[in-house]
Amino acid sequence: MIKNSATLLAATAAISLLVMPAQADEITLKGASCFPIGSPPSKPFEAFVDDLNATGKGVVQIKMIGGAPAIGSPFEMTKRMTKGIFDVVGCPEAYWANVVPEAASVRLSDYSAAEMRTNGGYAYLRKLYEAKNIHFLARHSNFGPFFLWLNKKIDKPDLTGLHLRVSPVYVPFFKSLGATVQRSNIAQIYTYMENGTVQGYGWPALGWVPSWIKVTKYRVEPGFYYAFIQTLVNKKTWAKLTTAQQDMLNKVGLKHELIASKWAERLAKQNAKTTQQGMKVIKFTGAEAAAWVMAAKDTAWASIIEKSPNHGPKLRQLLSK
Repeated sequence: MIKNSATLLAATAAISLLVMPAQADEITLKGASCFPIGSPPSKPFEAFVDDLNATGKGVVQIKMIGGAPAIGSPFEMTKRMTKGIFDVVGCPEAYWANVVPEAASVRLSDYSAAEMRTNGGYAYLRKLYEAKNIHFLARHSNFGPFFLWLNKKIDKPDLTGLHLRVSPVYVPFFKSLGATVQRSNIAQIYTYMENGTVQGYGWPALGWVPSWIKVTKYRVEPGFYYAFIQTLVNKKTWAKLTTAQQDMLNKVGLKHELIASKWAERLAKQNAKTTQQGMKVIKFTGAEAAAWVMAAKDTAWASIIEKSPNHGPKLRQLLSK
């Protein structure tokens, strides 16, 4: 009996040793969104996390800590990730240009994510990211072009007299056309429009919040720039992952990058819906449209090059057709 018990204990110990490495292979990373959890701009990152957690069981998981502004300023989220407070974040480059000023160039690129992976664009940017302890994983969301949304009609590309809500993305552009500006988080936009604090705001098309239709009368076209939200990983965390864990993150990241590239159909459906709800389009054409788009692009590149005179010109060359 004692002999059998000893044999059983030995067998159990041996089985435990076999099981332990498999359990140890799974790692849970701390994740955070630059937007409120459940909001339209946060949902693609949450979808990436859900997919990874379903596909990566036993290998790698992400535990969502929360989203900005509930857990901190969206403009500090990536910076906190680089310091190890989070391992993974889903953020637009507009919110982490305070860490990597050159990141703003992504929104100006004339190339798709797939093209940037082969033409040297991302290779150049990766070096800049990694110097700040950031590993770029994938572009998990493409919200299409930015638009100016207004509750007051304009007849030409002149924003004089308008006070607009902005993020750093389009401050130089709007100011170059005469607007005064102020920053706010996403939760304040509805209130500011409702009480007249601002007469409009810049926002990416497919990150637009449906309830804003109540305080928004016009969408100004053409759009300008493109709104990408990227999955970023703390570089030191990335280096500690096993090859299997890195491969899993890459696999799911690239899957969602491909999904994000198919945005045009979603935008057409959204535009049709907002038109049915009463939104009108202010559409510049000809020389006015060209001036609008050129002002957007030139002011943005000028801002990047001013902040990064060594890298800005090279990035414009790499990312422009």
